[in-house]
Amino acid sequence: MNIKERTPQFIAIIGILVILLAILIGFLVNKNSKISELEQQTEINKQELEDEYEAISLQYEGFKFSVKNDSLLYQLENEQAKVQRLQEQLRQTNASNADEIKRLKAELRSLRAVLKSYVEQIDSLNRQNEQLRAENKQITRQYKETHQTLSQVSEEKEQLSEKVKLASKLVATNIRAKAVNDRGKEQSRLNRSTQFVVSFIVSRNITAEPGERTIFVRILTPDGGVLSKSQGNTFPFESGNIQYSMKRTIEYGGEETSVTMYWDIEEYLQPGTYKADVFADGSHIGSTSFTMES
Repeated sequence: MNIKERTPQFIAIIGILVILLAILIGFLVNKNSKISELEQQTEINKQELEDEYEAISLQYEGFKFSVKNDSLLYQLENEQAKVQRLQEQLRQTNASNADEIKRLKAELRSLRAVLKSYVEQIDSLNRQNEQLRAENKQITRQYKETHQTLSQVSEEKEQLSEKVKLASKLVATNIRAKAVNDRGKEQSRLNRSTQFVVSFIVSRNITAEPGERTIFVRILTPDGGVLSKSQGNTFPFESGNIQYSMKRTIEYGGEETSVTMYWDIEEYLQPGTYKADVFADGSHIGSTSFTMES
């Protein structure tokens, strides 16, 4: 058979080879496309896995600002450090390393379970703290109410004590002050007088505590001076000590008690209006005035 006779056979064979080559090329292109898609998918899966690790790490970071329990905070920091170690391992792992990716996915599931337990624990602590805050508010409110009640009771007690004190205060009535000569006769002129006589009645008061009482009398001269035999003759009054002219201790039983005191005139005195003030138990209980000529 000559060449011309074999030409159709050669053409058929070449056509078959071309078809086979086209099929092979198509297969290889399709295979490479699938491999590329698979590689892209593995990269995407790895990136998604990294994102999930990052989300867990950020959640642990957020807990640091809300958790006040030192022991729990220490545990959270350790768990976050573990997440960050696995993150670093994931970054260094090739996306095509299926076994390592599978292991890191399993670690992620474990991390989620641990994170869930901490979320539940933190929620429980927050509820307890909220309850404690509510109880603390209630206790604070009760304390304020109790304090206000005690303050009110104390104020009422103080007012009552003041009323009792006022009720039990001695009062001097029928106060009389005069000058007399050496025969006891009342005088209006200083040059004829030898004594000042101050008399009064301590009124009846059954609320006053019975017992000894020291009565002080101050005689004020027309120029405002106090007649006194000694600079040391003082008694406490209000916020300090003041001089007295005369004093006398009486036994007081709640009934009317008459008191008379005498001042010997031994100094030069000027004419004018004199005043006699009576004091007892640190209080001013009465006064009167009288006028003397020279």
